[in-house]
Amino acid sequence: MPDSLARLDRDVAACERCERLIGWCRTVAREKRAAFRNETYWGKPVPSFGDATPTLLIVGLAPGAHGANRTGRPFTGDGAGPFLYGALHRAGLATKAESRARDDGLELIGARLTNAVRCAPPGNRPSPNEATACRPFLERELALCGETRAILVLGAFAWTEVLTTLAALGAKISRPRPRFGHGAEFAPDAPWPVVIASYHPSQQVTRTGRLTPAMFDTVIERARSLSGAKRRTPS
Repeated sequence: MPDSLARLDRDVAACERCERLIGWCRTVAREKRAAFRNETYWGKPVPSFGDATPTLLIVGLAPGAHGANRTGRPFTGDGAGPFLYGALHRAGLATKAESRARDDGLELIGARLTNAVRCAPPGNRPSPNEATACRPFLERELALCGETRAILVLGAFAWTEVLTTLAALGAKISRPRPRFGHGAEFAPDAPWPVVIASYHPSQQVTRTGRLTPAMFDTVIERARSLSGAKRRTPS
């Protein structure tokens, strides 16, 4: 059977490769946070979300324990979500400025959102072995998203994982490897997509002003332009 994004999403959700991560996802889903005690948590690896033929792929670190691990959608239900989806909406890449739940009707236009590690890790820190175990999912995603012209990475961890994944797929990565920094860009030889970096939009970063809405808008607009994604006029 040919591979597809739908099959990839099913494989992600069914994965039990990393015992520590699966155990943590299930423990959080069972114990819950008091504010969400009446909700049913997703409690397993989180599939990607967005356009089925994206020209822009956005890659974060991992799901949040009480965010995507609860809702089942990347960057949904945690503090980083409004910052990210608000910026995507302003850039014309999302139909709404907020992501509340998997069934809220939100759509991404020309963009697809995923994480380097698909399970919520304790302390937001996946181990090197866990990152390696999850990397085949990103390899498959990049192979299936053949129209992707730009990859926006959120944070240093995702930057490293994306460059490692591209190298595994055959892209030539310069030595020494390009360094992460907000606004950093790396353009492998064709046909590989341009990689552009942003600080991760976590509350620890945005509340301190290290990443402002204006800074984020600038890097997202740059990524949108590099990808050729068509802009939808925000409503």
